[in-house]
Amino acid sequence: MNSEQELWRAFQDGDEDAYTSLYHRHVRAMYRYGLSLVSVSEAFVLDCIHDVFTEIWIRRTRLSIPDNVRHYLLKALKIRILHLLNRKEKSYTGFSESEFDDLWPEPSAEDILILGEESRSRTERLGRLVDLLPHRQQEAIRLRFVENLDYGEIGEMLSVNRQSARNLVFRALEKLRGWL
Repeated sequence: MNSEQELWRAFQDGDEDAYTSLYHRHVRAMYRYGLSLVSVSEAFVLDCIHDVFTEIWIRRTRLSIPDNVRHYLLKALKIRILHLLNRKEKSYTGFSESEFDDLWPEPSAEDILILGEESRSRTERLGRLVDLLPHRQQEAIRLRFVENLDYGEIGEMLSVNRQSARNLVFRALEKLRGWL
């Protein structure tokens, strides 16, 4: 199956291989995103991811086919996490510098040799600077540049319109440029 929509359609028809494929295609992005939302624990985030996948399996015949499957799953994960945190009366804690560093893929050994110490110090500095941004701007940056969502999808995730999402990313980039 080539497209995500075809895979989703097969999953809705009860194809367990399609369901497993959806899980494997999106679990890493969901994990990164979940850890960026809360600093509770890895186990909590994994439980929430599994809750989302269990729920979509149970409701598969009643679900529509999303335009962007990753966007749909990230939004479902955010809703699940916030629901559990609200139920447990915990506060939304944002993310720490170490969690932000985990959002970026680890460079290969060859990349480390090429980039050297200068690159590592720039990455550390950028991580510290992004940590200084307001949480909404951090989340908008992450959704735009790590998860590759468009501004409309970012707006939906953050409960703002498309232009406000664009403004959040723009203001964050402007602050980062000014600090650099």
